[in-house]
Amino acid sequence: MALSAGTRRTVACVLVGLGAMLLVAAIMIPTYTVSRLAKTPLDLEITTVASNPQTGAPSEVLDSKSLTSATGSAKVDQNVPLVSQRFLTVENPSDASEMTIQAGQTLRRTDKQGDTGLLTATIDRVTVDRKTGHPVDAVDGGPNGSIAVTVDKKGEAVMDPVQHTGLQYRFPIGTEKKTYPYFDLNTRKSYDINYVDEAEINSLKTYHFQMTAPVTDLSTVANSPTNKLTLPAAKWGVEGDGDITMPRFYTNVRDLWIEPDTGTVIKGQEQIHLYYARSGDKPEVTALKATLVFDEPTIESQISVAKENIDKLSLYGRTLPIIFGVLGLLFLIAGIVLGLLGKNGNGQPAFRRTPAPAGGPAPGGFDAPTQQIDMNKRP
Repeated sequence: MALSAGTRRTVACVLVGLGAMLLVAAIMIPTYTVSRLAKTPLDLEITTVASNPQTGAPSEVLDSKSLTSATGSAKVDQNVPLVSQRFLTVENPSDASEMTIQAGQTLRRTDKQGDTGLLTATIDRVTVDRKTGHPVDAVDGGPNGSIAVTVDKKGEAVMDPVQHTGLQYRFPIGTEKKTYPYFDLNTRKSYDINYVDEAEINSLKTYHFQMTAPVTDLSTVANSPTNKLTLPAAKWGVEGDGDITMPRFYTNVRDLWIEPDTGTVIKGQEQIHLYYARSGDKPEVTALKATLVFDEPTIESQISVAKENIDKLSLYGRTLPIIFGVLGLLFLIAGIVLGLLGKNGNGQPAFRRTPAPAGGPAPGGFDAPTQQIDMNKRP
């Protein structure tokens, strides 16, 4: 059934309007929606587990009981199975642009039960930008985070205010192949973490970064009883008489593999060395020496998180804009063609034939009807 001229004009306007709206949506979705999606979610809860794989790397732990025993020198256990667990959540204050991250982390030796196997425990809080991952300045001008490594008499964590600088638990959305500042929890300072190479982990592209925390006297960092000990020389197992005071030193080589689109940490590895010494460049008694690596379930879980966010960014950043753009262009062209074609139901130009007025030639070259006269008829 042929459409009337008025109906055609209405349909053409609707198609043009719909096409224009879809084209605008195709432009606005990447610039507006993606910018809102490209942030760390506020319902974040991540548990990561790292252990020391049996690959021949040293795994040495100081037996703390040997330090307090009546006889014998300090004993360092070999080939100790270790597991490090970190539980990360989002706490208040958090809003559309910033989030407060709290991470509780423990390191245990699994060959001992309960508290006897606990080696270290820390709680870390920091407020970061949800897009860049960098710490933000506190509103009151004070430290933007806190760290607890000790407990009070009630067993509650003692949170020390600490200014955090540099990345820590996530990298920026759109991580680049460059050097970033990275915050080391033990030294409470930031150091350069450098891009090393591109690597595939379970078929996922990642950027490999590495940083080295220099040898640091931990007794100058945190007021913990274990960061400086005074014991007889014999207990330390060194020559000399009388008591000798040794601070605890720390160094670490940290490797991280980052999914660049989302900034997700896919894999982590730390080569930690804690030791007691009178001079930082001459280790004397090992407290901890081990390589800790994310276990396979943790890696798979982090990959799943990264892929879910990649799919969201791809949907709103590429797929929907392309679909809306193509449909918008088709609707726009159809509307313009329908409006300009101006054809009737037979496909011919819809001209209106105007009847000729009486007594004169009809418009458009048509003559008015005339009376026929018989010339042979006589009056």
